[in-house]
Amino acid sequence: MNGSAAGAGLWTCHDCHQLVVAPPGHAHAACPRCGGAVHVRKAASLQRTAALLVASAILYVPANVLPVMTFTSMGRQQSDTILSGVAHLLLHGQWPLAAIVFFASVVVPVLKLVALAFLVISVQRGSAWRPAERTRLYRITELVGRWSMVDIYVVTVLAALVQTGSVAAVEARSGAFFFGGVVVLTMIAAETFDPRLIWDRCGARRE
Repeated sequence: MNGSAAGAGLWTCHDCHQLVVAPPGHAHAACPRCGGAVHVRKAASLQRTAALLVASAILYVPANVLPVMTFTSMGRQQSDTILSGVAHLLLHGQWPLAAIVFFASVVVPVLKLVALAFLVISVQRGSAWRPAERTRLYRITELVGRWSMVDIYVVTVLAALVQTGSVAAVEARSGAFFFGGVVVLTMIAAETFDPRLIWDRCGARRE
């Protein structure tokens, strides 16, 4: 890591991104600006990220198979999964909303799982392939991942607003809770992954 900040004795605070001079003989320090803990690299970054991704992938199955909400109207009930909800919106001509829900609830979680898994595997194998592009991929993944919560927001708002007794009501179902778990775990996985490992592995390969 001779060409890196860590090789020059500088660490980065995870909270405020302040550069901190590494104390000799210590594996961690306190940020002089915000007081947060500073480490040369996030501890067990790859292991923690991989474990969170596996848990997210497991939860993703019931999140798509089980219904996310039940709509009751005039005594009749209809339960919808994420995909059946998208199909229902399309049948009623609400294609813009269907596209938003499909992208936020299906495309984004899958792409985030695949992108993070790719980054973990590439770092684990010590790949020196396009480190700048992989770092950019991580930044994009970290940024767009939170938009998967759109589906949960929709269910929550509907459940709060559409409550008129036996006339109409919306109730969140178990699929929504599993999907919320997928979103939260992938967000945490993105936070635990340390993109600086991409450049560390590149430096090790060059040596």
